[in-house]
Amino acid sequence: QLQVVESGGGLAQPGGSLRLSCDVAVPVGVSLDNYGIGWFRKAPGTEREVFSCISRGDTNIRYTDAVKGRFTIARDSAKSSVHLQMNSLRLEDTATYYCAVDHFACTKAAGTLSYWGRGTQVTVSD
Repeated sequence: QLQVVESGGGLAQPGGSLRLSCDVAVPVGVSLDNYGIGWFRKAPGTEREVFSCISRGDTNIRYTDAVKGRFTIARDSAKSSVHLQMNSLRLEDTATYYCAVDHFACTKAAGTLSYWGRGTQVTVSD
């Protein structure tokens, strides 16, 4: 059983930056390197959307067009964590951000991913 906690959300101005973390508590002998991590977000009145993922072994990193060039996903294996650096934030980035952990996080449907955090709120406002 993995425990997933997102952090780093808050209030930012348009053009500003935030760094989110997805910290994953793994059992002894288990490495987060064997799991992929997907980042999702959900704004009020919209469907949950995936916008980035990093596969196990970091062999595949993806971004949607909405965040490409502005967001960067990176794994910190020593800390069993995945970070999301968000730059050039826009009003439309306002949402609750979630990470999901699964061996196949970059290929499986969101509803089938194994472990989810409770989310962290990101608000971009003037």
